[in-house]
Amino acid sequence: MQIILLSGGSGKRLWPLSNELRSKQFLTLLETPDGTMESMVQRVVRQIREARLDAPITIATNASQRDIIVEQLGKEIDMVFEPERRDTFPAIALACSYLKLSKHLPDSETVVIMPCDPYTEAGYFQTIRKMARCVEDEVADLVLMGIKPTYPSEKFGYVVPEAESNGNYCKVLRFTEKPDLPTAEQLLSQGAFWNGGVFAFRLGYIMNIVAKYLPLAESCTDASHSRIAQDRAQSALICDFESLRDRYGEFPRISFDYEVAEKAKSVAVVPFEGEWKDLGTWNALTDELKQYTIGNAHLGPKAVNTHVINELPIPIYVDGLQDTVVVASPDGILVCAKKETENIKKHIDNLKTCI
Repeated sequence: MQIILLSGGSGKRLWPLSNELRSKQFLTLLETPDGTMESMVQRVVRQIREARLDAPITIATNASQRDIIVEQLGKEIDMVFEPERRDTFPAIALACSYLKLSKHLPDSETVVIMPCDPYTEAGYFQTIRKMARCVEDEVADLVLMGIKPTYPSEKFGYVVPEAESNGNYCKVLRFTEKPDLPTAEQLLSQGAFWNGGVFAFRLGYIMNIVAKYLPLAESCTDASHSRIAQDRAQSALICDFESLRDRYGEFPRISFDYEVAEKAKSVAVVPFEGEWKDLGTWNALTDELKQYTIGNAHLGPKAVNTHVINELPIPIYVDGLQDTVVVASPDGILVCAKKETENIKKHIDNLKTCI
C-alpha cells in the first residue's frame, strides 16, 4: 500500500498566520501527547506511523512548500511538486504517475489518497486499512471513506449509500456536492455520509484515466488505453515521469470527485464514525488548543473563552472580551469574534501592508 497526502492551498481562513508559503497544515499549534507542539501535517504523519499502516508516504504539493515540509517531516518522505496549481484530479494523477513511472510500482499496487490535515483519531487510520482491504478483495474499483455526519452541513459533499450493507462497506448510490441546508437535512435522513476526501484504488485504475489525457507508452499502462492515446495524439509517447510532468497543463483543471468518483461505475464506501474535524477556521481550531495563549500574550481576569496567539516579540494584553480570537504575526493582526471567523477569507485580498 502507498499513501499520498494532498498538501495544497494557502489557508486564507487562518490569516494572518497562514499564507502562500505557510499553509494552515504547517502551523505548529497542536499539542502532542508529550506536551510539545506539532502541526496538522506532523500530527497526521505521526498517527499514520502509530497505526502501523506500513505504507510509504508521498506528499503531493507545490515547490513553495518544499523547505517547510523538509523542516517538519525530514527528507525521508517523498514529495511530488505540481508545476502549477490545477485542482485535486491533476495533483492525484501526477502523484500516481510518479509512483508508476519513477518508483516503477505495479498496476496492482493499492494507493490511498487523503488530505494532510484532518483532525481525527486512531480509528480513522484503521478505516483506511479496511478501505485498502476492500480494494485488494476487489469489492469495487474505487473505495471512499464516508464520515458519519454530526450535523447537517453545507460545507461538505455527501455520499449516498445503497440501502444494502455487508457491515464493513456499502455500494455508493450517488454523490451530492455541498447542498443547501434543507437538502443536507434530507440527506442525513437517507443515511448519507460526508465525503472526507479519502480514496483507495489500484494504481492501474488511475493510470488508465491518466492515459486518456496524455499518451503513455504501452509499457506504462494497459494496451487498450495506449491505443486510445496513440489515436488522439501525434506526439511521442510518454514513459518517464519528467516528460509527463512537463505536460501537466494538459490535464483538465477539475476535482478528483468530479473527474473520477462521480463517473466511476464501481464505487464503495467504508463508514467512519469517530472524531473528525476540519480545522480550517479559527473558530474550529481554537476549540482544539490546549492553551488560551501562545507566544508573548497575556489575558486579564475578565477575558472569557478568548484565545491569543502572538508571533511578534512585543506583548499583547487582552481583557474584557468574550468568545474572541486575537492573532498577531508579521503579516497582520486579527481581532475577531470566533463565530465570524468563517468570513475572513472574503476580505484577505483587500488587506495590504502600508509603507
